[in-house]
Amino acid sequence: MRRLAVFLASSNGTDPVHVELAAAVGAELAARGIGVVYGGGRSGLMGVLADSALRAGGEVVGVMPRSMVEREWAHDGVTELLLCDSMHERKAMMADRADAFVALPGGLGTLEEIFEVWSWRQLGFHAKPVGLLDAGGFWAPLLAALRGIADSGFLAAATLDDLAVAPALPELLDALEERLRVPARPARGGREVVAGPRPAPVDRAGRPAG
Repeated sequence: MRRLAVFLASSNGTDPVHVELAAAVGAELAARGIGVVYGGGRSGLMGVLADSALRAGGEVVGVMPRSMVEREWAHDGVTELLLCDSMHERKAMMADRADAFVALPGGLGTLEEIFEVWSWRQLGFHAKPVGLLDAGGFWAPLLAALRGIADSGFLAAATLDDLAVAPALPELLDALEERLRVPARPARGGREVVAGPRPAPVDRAGRPAG
């Protein structure tokens, strides 16, 4: 795994343990030689992650819409800052540059991002693994809800099992690496893939291109 896309909050939240977690993840990824791909922000957990990885000598690639850069939300010290014109393009660019995806504590944006790349994998648009870093049981309520959805017949058990979940980063990275070695099995009607092609292109309005 060369690069890991990390989705996380642009605020610090109310519990300092989340700040400590973001810092630890940044340092650990740098120590392992794994580059960080993230949303390019300088504030909140996003900024903590980037700063920690950079201090440890790691590569940090940020991706951010120009409108957000104009609001001075961007981190100006990352290894590379890629600009785009929409949130749709941002997610596609992040997905294109990462080998796997992980969610740390966050809110609506984090949930939307991790669910989208997970659904892409389920549908066969890529074979890159997806995981939740469940430190301190942060994602336990979400996982309980997902199990309820699966019990109701709206989420395949195999799809839920395919989501890597671990309380610590080393175990989560091991789970992601294991999934990289095994071909993805898309949901019924999806396309089976064995490598990670680029997500379906979209135009600036988020509509399918071509």
